[in-house]
Amino acid sequence: MQADKVFLYAPENQVTLTYGQLATEAHHFSTWLEEQGISAYGHVGLYMQNGRQTSTIFLAAMACGRVITPLNLLAPTDQLAWVLDHSDIEVLFYSPEQKHSLLPALEKTKRKFLLVELDPDAIEGPFMKCEQGTLPTVSADQAALLMYTSGTTGTPKGVLLTHANLLHAARSMALWHSLTQADTVLSSLPIYHINGQVISTITPFVSGGSVVAPHAFSVSSWWKLAIQYQCTWINMVPTIIAYLINAAKSGGALPSREELKAIRFGRSASAPLPPEHHREFENLFGITVIEGMGMTESASMVFCNPHDERRRYGSPGLPCGVEAKVIDPDGKSLASQQVGEICLRGGNVLNAYYKAEAETAKAFDSEGWLKTGDLGMRDEDGFYFITGRLKELIIKGGENIAPREIDEAVLKHPAVLDAAAVGIPDVNYGQEIMVCIVLKPGSTCSEEEMREFCVKELGKFRTPKTILFMEDLPRGPSGKVQRLKLLDILQSH
Repeated sequence: MQADKVFLYAPENQVTLTYGQLATEAHHFSTWLEEQGISAYGHVGLYMQNGRQTSTIFLAAMACGRVITPLNLLAPTDQLAWVLDHSDIEVLFYSPEQKHSLLPALEKTKRKFLLVELDPDAIEGPFMKCEQGTLPTVSADQAALLMYTSGTTGTPKGVLLTHANLLHAARSMALWHSLTQADTVLSSLPIYHINGQVISTITPFVSGGSVVAPHAFSVSSWWKLAIQYQCTWINMVPTIIAYLINAAKSGGALPSREELKAIRFGRSASAPLPPEHHREFENLFGITVIEGMGMTESASMVFCNPHDERRRYGSPGLPCGVEAKVIDPDGKSLASQQVGEICLRGGNVLNAYYKAEAETAKAFDSEGWLKTGDLGMRDEDGFYFITGRLKELIIKGGENIAPREIDEAVLKHPAVLDAAAVGIPDVNYGQEIMVCIVLKPGSTCSEEEMREFCVKELGKFRTPKTILFMEDLPRGPSGKVQRLKLLDILQSH
């Protein structure tokens, strides 16, 4: 790889990071870590938005044999404090913009560690004042990344991934999408999420490509950046797709097919992509969208659609880099078209949760299969379909109802921008259906109108009992709706 090739473009401040600069700064960082007394396999915390220094520290810490721990910028104070204690970090890099949310968490922490404030797009970090050091020899099975699950159903779990896990995931991704040094991805996904880490950062690094990483997603600048940097693929989540569609249909600037011709494909993951949005995006922009699915425990991608006529709307695709199967509650493998829990096994799947032996034992069977908690099925051609989460499944009158089924029906209404269903307690049925809806700007829809629409689409039994109109839905860093938080919103109404 040529030293002057740009690895990362940080567009807000027009700064770049080349492969040569990254290598040099990693060597300086190695000396800095030693001078600060950070132990050989110590944990380095990162509480920063996307930027030049953010990516440098993220990759350099692993190159120096340390474990990088990016922290969720959206985490509530108590959860952030818990992670700061549990993760055993010895140094935390944070950006000035995050100081206001960090300080309350620090007051609740029981541990002490080094704090370093740093501008995410700074040209040089404090470690550049040190002499260049040598990088240690890192083994494949050595821990590299500690990521915490969102904790929407309880205390977050620390997912500990090795160098082998991350390389397996990145190489599978690069091979599946035929990525090379000539490719540049546009991604606004945060580096504190596994998608932003592995797909948008480590994969381009492994394949020798480049990444354009704005601090955050912006409808107004998305296509401008794609055109300016001649991006060859774009990494999105369904929320981004929905907002781009709505902006184009609401009179926003619609780039020409000629302007977007460099883009080979778009990628959608981290949450289910409604088929209606999938087709509409492709029709509007002329860009093929490849839907996939990953999870923190598998270093991101485990399913992905092929780049040919076989791809399926509504499916995350075929197993990618892993083995997959569907099991019943007794652990027996199910045949195609039968719904059960999806299990995974492969080189990118974690070996253990951090400091959680009981959780690790519960998550794996005796043959090393990870029980994901996702409900779904496999069709006759090997494509997988996700119907929901075990903990989110709505059981009304003894009948299982997948929340996604309700979501997709409601999204067909022309006034709806976003929707999410969840089960709520009910005296007669055990659970009833509630759907929370975000309308498109300027659109109107009454509860009565929506109920009539749902009866036509879903039938009376599956029509939501409770319909709430909201300005926004609670989401995690990947854009995935945190359904169980909708119950708290119901209680406040």
